[in-house]
Amino acid sequence: MTTHPKATPSSGIRNIAILSGVVAILYLARELLIPLAFAVALVMILTPAMELLRKLHLGRVPSALLVVLVATAAGGAISWVIFHELIEVAIQLPEYKENIDKKIASLHAPGKSAFGRAAASVQELGKQLSTVPAVVPPSETAAASNDRKARRPVLNTPGLPLSVQIVHEPGNELQYIEDLAKPFLRPLAILGMVLIFSVYLLMEHNDLRNRLFRLVGLDQLNVMTQALNDAAQRVGRYLMLQLLVNLCFGVLSGAGLYFIGLPYAALWGAVAAILRLVPYVGSVVSTALPLLLSLAVFDDWKPPVMVFLLFATLEITTGSFVEPWLYGIHTGVSSLALLVSTIFWAALWGPAGLILSTPLTVCVMVLGRHVPQFSFLHVLLGDEAALEVEAQIYQRLLAMDEQEARIVAERYLKDHTLAQLYDSVLIPALTMAEHDRHKGALDPAREEYLFLSFKEMLGELPDSSLKSEAPAPPGAATAEPPRRSGRVICIPANDEADEIGAVMLSQLLELSGGIALSFPVDPDMLHLLQVLDPSAEDVICISALPPFAFSQARKLTLQVRARFPHSKLVVGVWGFPGEIAPALERFQAPRPDWLVTTLEQAVQTIAGQFQPAQA
Repeated sequence: MTTHPKATPSSGIRNIAILSGVVAILYLARELLIPLAFAVALVMILTPAMELLRKLHLGRVPSALLVVLVATAAGGAISWVIFHELIEVAIQLPEYKENIDKKIASLHAPGKSAFGRAAASVQELGKQLSTVPAVVPPSETAAASNDRKARRPVLNTPGLPLSVQIVHEPGNELQYIEDLAKPFLRPLAILGMVLIFSVYLLMEHNDLRNRLFRLVGLDQLNVMTQALNDAAQRVGRYLMLQLLVNLCFGVLSGAGLYFIGLPYAALWGAVAAILRLVPYVGSVVSTALPLLLSLAVFDDWKPPVMVFLLFATLEITTGSFVEPWLYGIHTGVSSLALLVSTIFWAALWGPAGLILSTPLTVCVMVLGRHVPQFSFLHVLLGDEAALEVEAQIYQRLLAMDEQEARIVAERYLKDHTLAQLYDSVLIPALTMAEHDRHKGALDPAREEYLFLSFKEMLGELPDSSLKSEAPAPPGAATAEPPRRSGRVICIPANDEADEIGAVMLSQLLELSGGIALSFPVDPDMLHLLQVLDPSAEDVICISALPPFAFSQARKLTLQVRARFPHSKLVVGVWGFPGEIAPALERFQAPRPDWLVTTLEQAVQTIAGQFQPAQA
């Protein structure tokens, strides 16, 4: 496992300063960066088509020009068809003026229902309250009347200013065309820059990549290669999936509007597919347009309600289930991070940032994934679990929430065995507790709660493990694990954490068909073992947990070997990451027969020393 150097306060301040500078540059240079970002996204979509042309032995420059030309022609044709259809809709709207007037009148006029009568009563009460005359003293009334007379302007009186209204001279046809084209000049300029950037990126892709590598330094060649490939794959998959999802959304919405009977159903389906490229806002606009048209076209309220339900159902299904599942898998960004980043990029770049928010967030997340200095970005934006399962359980127990800790353990147990749960989750959680206890970070009450909660979980988890196993078919005989001769005596090396490890081992041994006994911490453990009188067929297992596992296990090993030399001895140092052979050298002679580091390994080692018990 790769370990990154520990971040210092000065490096954290430096990273924050770098991020602040980057945000400032993104804002100040947005006029140039927005077309460039759109061009990069367009290049990722067009690259597969260009590679196909390259395989047909067409040069890079002709391939780039042809792909951009075809894409521009297709986009222009679709835009022209949609614009022409929208003009047709606008021309036909006056034909539905009577329906529109009826709808407006029905909204203003109170109905005969209970709600309508209540609204009418409230309206009438408001009129009565607003017409109640105020009681004004006669002296004040006279003064107010005189004041109004004094302020009343006298017409045709010399010396008083006259009101002037400025009337502009009607413009000519050129002025009209200029006013009409002015709102489209900026989008057309941005579109031209996007196309120029796209052609250049497609033609000079390799040269730009090599220049970027030279800029960041040859010592970062591996990291930058992985980061660029990762970002390109994630963003490319996201863009293709977004196009596919929006296309399906447009087809379904258009088909639904056709069956409802709304005119220009195909147009509204295409508009919905295009507008959904804009997160959140596009969905509202794509719903509002056909909904308003349905209010104008149809006489009753049923078709508009059906239009609203159609779009609401499609949007809820797509936005709540399909998109989070698809985008979360292929982008690696959490849903909450996408929402927050959408607000951030929209505030920084406006509507363009709203459209580009997800690809830009994916690139930022990839930066944090591959650059250690910005790893916090991957933690904040990535969809990976912020805490490992063992850390979740330990944190919940620190918060004295045993129920949630048990839920986390049972959830892990659904897809893993009991031995894997003990070795990969509970033993590491116990180790974290031991580290904090030896550092004095646990108060006595919390420490007692922790170990008591661990013991209670061990009393219930084996039953949960048995219930989670697939039931045997009806009539099939359940195979009992073979019972073995000899006993396994599990004893803790020093403290309560070692005792919990001994209990885990004894449970696993019993489930595998052995006879296992576990004992609590006892100052006179040797006397207890003397009462049991271990034989040569028995195995004594010493359970020890880091951080001071070896010193206590080594001391108890010497005592057990001196008192019971004929019994087999196993020492389990649970969770020890090192090699077994060098670790065994730490023990003085006579050493234990086996040294194991996992409970599963201990069960396999001990099971190999026994013969099945004869009936």
